[in-house]
Amino acid sequence: MSRRKTREPKEENVTLGPTVREGEFVFGVAHIFASFNDTFIHVTDLSGRETLVRITGGMKVKADRDESSPYAAMLAAQDVAQRCKVFVVKPGISSVYPKMMFA
Repeated sequence: MSRRKTREPKEENVTLGPTVREGEFVFGVAHIFASFNDTFIHVTDLSGRETLVRITGGMKVKADRDESSPYAAMLAAQDVAQRCKVFVVKPGISSVYPKMMFA
């Protein structure tokens, strides 16, 4: 019997985020929503269509009563900043425009 021909799947180079040329700036919009129960930080591109990072204060702390604390919001903001640096592989997000909502 003849051997089966196996085709190895081609690995595609997948990059997340906008395509950036050298010397180009990447802008983001940070939608910050602070309520009595939680803090949401949602970073999108300028049009608001593509979500780059989405973190809440409840994702950072274990206890339910700490979700709305300033400490949880600080941890969420630090995580968002770290992910924005790494998100676009080489340059990162150049600048962020904050939009805040309060409830």
